[in-house]
Amino acid sequence: MKNSVKQLLRTNPNIGLSIARWTLGLVLFPHGAQKLLGLFGGYGYSATMESLTTQMGLPSMVGFSVIMIEFFGSISLILGLLSRFWAVALTGMFLGIIFTTQLEHGFFMNWFGNQAGEGYEFSLLVIGLALSIVVNGSGKWSIDRLISKK
Repeated sequence: MKNSVKQLLRTNPNIGLSIARWTLGLVLFPHGAQKLLGLFGGYGYSATMESLTTQMGLPSMVGFSVIMIEFFGSISLILGLLSRFWAVALTGMFLGIIFTTQLEHGFFMNWFGNQAGEGYEFSLLVIGLALSIVVNGSGKWSIDRLISKK
């Protein structure tokens, strides 16, 4: 196995990291399934792409990346497969979300519908969990750990 791949898969065998990874993956999966498959009351791929590109003005490659990162990244995090890669992708995506749509609305989420948009507190939680995975790896119960042990 090449050294760079080994570094990507290397993980601290800590149960807490597995819990952080599962939490992040399980929270993000419904959002990705909404965007890609139309599950959980979502609109599916075509309508989501239309919204991201036409209404929000994002380039189509960015819209596509958002959908793929949320859906396949969440599944990969749940399994512990290439978790560092997906955690970096999520960190970048959520930093983009903060700076393009949330910063102007302040810290707090729009729990009571009295703000013009969402604040960035949820995004900071996602980034924090993702960065712990970037630094330490997938944790004890992960495919990454099984592969790196061989």
